[in-house]
Amino acid sequence: SFRVIRFYDKEDDREFTFLTNAKHISALDIANLYKKRWFVELFFKWLKQHLKIKRFWGTTENAVRIQISVAITYCLVAIVQYDMQLNRSTYEVLQILSISLTDKTPLQELFNKTNFNDVKEQFNPLIPGLFD
Repeated sequence: SFRVIRFYDKEDDREFTFLTNAKHISALDIANLYKKRWFVELFFKWLKQHLKIKRFWGTTENAVRIQISVAITYCLVAIVQYDMQLNRSTYEVLQILSISLTDKTPLQELFNKTNFNDVKEQFNPLIPGLFD
């Protein structure tokens, strides 16, 4: 069995109707839960639109956290690329940053002194001849 709840939102001057099977929760709590859920939906919509996420690959909390972290990282790299007016692809910027994670060189100097071809050459295996 279900219960119908009507809630009037004074801020938006709108009435909402909710259908729920949670009979042990007050009508105000149900309305607040739906309002919070809507904010979560809007947040995920924003993420998908602005961080180029077409769909989430996993549904567990950890999978969603990882994908959101990667999308935010990509977004930050794109911001750095734009703000520093780098004439490099995002791939190049990511490659340079990935080999310089523990380097304390200022970013502008790092990008000025690094040629992308040099970056590829810096990826030497820990054991020479391992991938030959």
